[in-house]
Parts: sequence; structure tokens; C-alpha cells
Amino acid sequence: MSGLFAEPGMDTHQPETPPHVRRLPEVIVNRIAAGEVIERPAAAVKELVENAIDAGARRLEVSLAGGGVDRIIVTDDGVGMSADDLALAVDRHCTSKLRDETLVHISTLGFRGEALPSIGAAARLCITSRPRGESGAWRIRVEGGKVSPVEPAAGAPGTSVVVEDLFFATPARRKFLKSARVEGRHAENVVRRLALAVPQTAFRFMLDERVLFDLPAQDMAARSAALLDASEADGFLEISGERDGMTLSGFICPPSVHRSTANGQFMLVNGRPVVDPVLKTAVRVAYRRVIEPGRHPVVALMLTVPPDRVDVNVHPAKTELRFADEASVRSLVIGTIQRALEHGAGSVGVRPVLSSAPRQARIWYPPEKGAAPPVPAPAFYAPTPEGVRFAEGRLQFGDAPAARTLPPVAIPSSHAGWDAPAVNTPATGQAEPAYTASAQPVAADHPLGAAIAQVLDTYILAVAADGSLVLVDQHAAHERLTHERLRAQFLSGHVQAQRLLVPDVVDLPRVQVDLLLARQPTLEKLGVEIEAFGGDSVLVRALPAMLRSSDAVSLLRDLADELEADENGAPDEMAALDGRLDAVIARMACHGSIRAGRRLSVEEMNALLRQMEETPRAGTCSHGRPTWLKLSKADLEKLFGRR
Repeated sequence: MSGLFAEPGMDTHQPETPPHVRRLPEVIVNRIAAGEVIERPAAAVKELVENAIDAGARRLEVSLAGGGVDRIIVTDDGVGMSADDLALAVDRHCTSKLRDETLVHISTLGFRGEALPSIGAAARLCITSRPRGESGAWRIRVEGGKVSPVEPAAGAPGTSVVVEDLFFATPARRKFLKSARVEGRHAENVVRRLALAVPQTAFRFMLDERVLFDLPAQDMAARSAALLDASEADGFLEISGERDGMTLSGFICPPSVHRSTANGQFMLVNGRPVVDPVLKTAVRVAYRRVIEPGRHPVVALMLTVPPDRVDVNVHPAKTELRFADEASVRSLVIGTIQRALEHGAGSVGVRPVLSSAPRQARIWYPPEKGAAPPVPAPAFYAPTPEGVRFAEGRLQFGDAPAARTLPPVAIPSSHAGWDAPAVNTPATGQAEPAYTASAQPVAADHPLGAAIAQVLDTYILAVAADGSLVLVDQHAAHERLTHERLRAQFLSGHVQAQRLLVPDVVDLPRVQVDLLLARQPTLEKLGVEIEAFGGDSVLVRALPAMLRSSDAVSLLRDLADELEADENGAPDEMAALDGRLDAVIARMACHGSIRAGRRLSVEEMNALLRQMEETPRAGTCSHGRPTWLKLSKADLEKLFGRR
């Protein structure tokens, strides 16, 4: 009778016997598993290179054709494999690396025993290996999951793996791959990250018979400099921190060096390259106040965590982690990086990216005998007094900073008699000088050198101790000095709050209400007064006085969304609140700073340079742009085609 009440078009046919559960063939199982382990050529390259590193390779070469789809060759000089080991290596879950069945103390990059069977199930795989000390090598082939017997072969000590026609056995996956150029770039990024993990191993990477990089065995500093690819950086900041049994080390670029994506961020956890959201968020928060919005810093971080406080067995790709205490990891990364960024200007910065002039034949023609002396160019400056030279052999930092300046010249200008502007500070309401020349003796070490000129009434030219030319944007530099002073005044106590005439009621999901109420004391210090209003609502009674025109509803919603996305975050780290406060301070600093077009005296220029060297984060302005640039001798020679 049930068929009488069936809807039109409904299939009421019931099978007489239900389908039986059956075991899938091993070939199909491997092809299904290959979809998780080998999702693109870069994943196959990663697994093969990790095997080579675990085998103790000291020299490793990777060669790709067609973005890795046509061919992948990974050759190493590791310990090699015998015939018996080679036969087991292409079976699922066979590995020589996992010696702790608790999956806690994992000291190798690979441990699951899935890579080679997955590659062999989706491609044509050929492995040739010769153990150290043996006279001959062994070879095994796997095509689409079909394993051939092990056979003798010729080969050098170590292992060579050739993968051809990737995904020929799983065409559904192959048609979703990107172009050969894109796939090759992904593979290169993977190899670069692995090369950072083992600087003592030499790496050579070739793409379509072109050598993209060839790195010798190096120390970590040299390997990081080679892989970060930040030639415009005038040096790197070395970081070091420790917290709760964890240690963080590495090298970071100054905030004036950044990228449009996060590809310039290299992160290692216990020697394993990872792409972890906790670490990426911590890096973003650490740089937020000193970098341009929407840009990403360039860093190489090495984090060491006790093995029992991190889980690496989260995904077959082994690039994701789970920390037992994410809050401690986050605090360690943010605190260590921020301490390194609080240096004054002059230690590390950015040099202009210059394109060299067309290379010409460098032929030097000596002057002809008896030739008349060259006619001097018209003098735009007063003649230099006798005994005073334009360029001394070295900069005498023991003298006043004006040691390298030319004598003052009377040049008609409407800016004569300019005084440094005063800035009204909100805390006191009194005017403070923009900066004043220090009466103390000048220290022997001045990274920004001594001022020698002002160009276009906007840029200060200085000469450092090593002869490098330093260029300073006077408005951007003083903007940062003013910003830091104003921010210190505002955050030295509670931020002044402005009570709302009519409190706003904000309706939020219950989880966001709990997050906001749990951080109520911190919000009050920042000028935001809230209280529970029953159910899923929050009552906003006050906002920071600086944010007069802010909408309480949108502010609380944005802040709640950010806190929910980052459970370990604090309100003073979120762009919704602290970012808006900082934006107001930046606008105040911008309007209260010296402008471009103001003529400065030599004493004022040198006073500005000295304060830049002493003020934290003075390498960039409030908007994240660099405040100073450096041109070394090599940069100038390149600009003039001398090299």
C-alpha cells in the first residue's frame, strides 16, 4: 500500500538484496590514497626530497621537466637501499624511519611510509639505489601500481628516483593541474623551504634544463640570506627568544622590505618546514604597526618545541601542526620579533633596487700630453676655504656631526629663518619642540652618519662611516618620531574614554559575546566600556575619545569577528580597535611633523638623524614606508656602470 502514497516520479523500487561490503583491490586503494599524499607535482617533489634528506644526503639534485608532470628526477648521495629494502619501500606503510610507535618522538621528515606507493600508483616510478660500500646498484619499477621485480643495475652510491608521466593513471587529477610554469614555481618553493631545513646539505634545482639555484653546504645565516631572496635588504635582523621550554631563532628583514604574498616567509618547527596558521598570524601581528597594510614581511624562523607538545601527524602532507599550547607559541613569536624591530634607524634598512647601465667596454684613455686643463664648471656654491676639502679620507665621528658639511652658502630662499615646528601633545596640551640638537658629545658610532646637504628641501643626504650615502625623507622620519612619542603618551595609562549619550546595544552570537566579556578589563584600558545586556547582546557605554566618529556597532562586530578567528589574540593586537587607534595617532603625527619643503640647518638635520637612531621602529614611517635608504659603494658603481 505504500506505493499508493508515493510522490510522482519517486523510484519506489527496493533492491532484493543489499550490496555486500567488499575489500577494494590494492591498486585502487593506492590510487585513492595518492589523492591525499600527491595532490600536485610539488607534493611528489617534497616527499622525494624529504626521503633524500632522511637518508643523510650531503649533495642533492632536483630536476623537473614540464613543471614536474613530464618528469621529476631526485638524486642524492645518501646511504642507499639494498634489494630487500627497495622491494619493501614501494609497499604501503613500510618505513625505516619510525622507531617510536607512540608517534611522539619523530626525528625524521618522513615517517608514514605512503609517499613511494602513492607516487607509483599515479605515475611511472623508477628507483635506482646503491648502498654505501656496495659494488653494484639495484633498480625497481612501478607503473600505475604494478610493481616489477628488483633487478641489478648500474648506479653511483646513493639513490636516484625518476618519476615520469605523473597522474597518467588518475587522469581526473591531471586535468585539474595548472600550467607547467605555475606547477614548477610551486615545486621550487617546496625545495627552497626544505633547503633551509638542512643548510649543511648542498642543493641544486633545475627546471627544464635551467639551473634556478645551486647552493653549497652553508651555515644557517648564509643559507637564509640565499633563500630569502631579499637583495634590497641592507642586512638582516637576527632574532633569538625562549619561553616555556621553547626556543625561537632565525633571521628577519626590516619592515621596509616586504612582499605582496606570504611566499617570503620560511618557518621550521623542529627542523620541519611547515605552513602553520598560528605562526603566520603571529608574524602578521608582530609586523602590523610597522609595515604597509596588505603587505607581508620576509622572515626565516626556526622554532624548537618539546616533541610531546606538538603533533605532526595531522595530515598526510605533514605541513600542518597542532601545538599543545598555541598561546605560548604565539607570545614567543610576537615578543621575539617585536623586540628585534624596536631598534632605531641605521642598523638595517633597505637599499634602492637599481638597474645597472648598459655594459660598455671599460677602456681608460689617459690624458694627452700637453693638453689644456679642463675648464671648471660654473660655481653654484661659494669657494671652499683653503685647507678644507670636500671629501676627507674618513668621517671624523669624534667631531661634531657637521664635520662633512660644506660651509654655509647664501642662497636666496623664502624659507630663511625657519624654526622647527612644535607639536601639541594631547596629554599635556603644551607645545614641545619637534626635536632639538643634543648638547652631549656625539657618540663614536652613528649608523646614519653625518648630514652633508639637503636636497629639494625634502631629503637629507648624509655620509656613513664606511663611506655609504644615506638618504633620509625628513617628513617620514619625523612622522615616526612623533608617532612613537604620542603613542607612548596615550598608552602610558588608560586611554581616555568618551561616554556615549545613548549606549548602543550590539547583538552578537553567544560565542562572540563570551569572548568580548572575557576581555572586558583589557577593553576598558583601551577606552571601550561594555557590559552584558542579557542573552546575545552587549551594551556599549563608552568608546575611545580619539574615535569620536566611530560606529560602536561596527567596531564591536569587527572586533568580535577577529577575536573569534584568533582565539589567542588580545584586543590590543586586533586591527579593529588598536588599528583604528593607531590610525588616529598616525594622522596626528603626520599633521604635527615637519613638512617636505622646509629648509633645515645642519644642526637640525644631524639632530634628526641622532633621534632616528635612538627611536624604536624609526626605519619606517607611520604608513609603513621607509624613512631612509642607503647606497653603498657597490650600489653607486652599479648605477654608473662600473660593475
